[in-house]
Amino acid sequence: MTIELNHTIVPSHDKEEAARFFAHIFGLRYEGLSGHFAPVRVNDRLTLDFDQDDSFDEHHYAFHVSDDEFDAIFDRIRKAGLAYGSHPWDADNRKLNDWNGGRGVYFRDPSGHLLELLTKP
Repeated sequence: MTIELNHTIVPSHDKEEAARFFAHIFGLRYEGLSGHFAPVRVNDRLTLDFDQDDSFDEHHYAFHVSDDEFDAIFDRIRKAGLAYGSHPWDADNRKLNDWNGGRGVYFRDPSGHLLELLTKP
């Protein structure tokens, strides 16, 4: 049996701001509202459906990317002036990690969710 995550709802304070931010940083397209949600297609199999709420727990979303994708995304993180770090408990130390022989970084989105990039799972 093959199980794949098809979509998930990402709570945010401003769903369109969150969708635009995510799409920009990850080099994806945000095409506007679709019904209630502000969806961003991550790849052929996964969509993040940004939703709006006043109160929610912050979540952690980790993305396995290629070295070239990491470089491009990390460049946009730096150009946006975002705080980033090498550990989930230190997401603003301005360092990368080298876990499993790859590179990794953590940063936060406008709603406080912790986003992670890693080149080696």
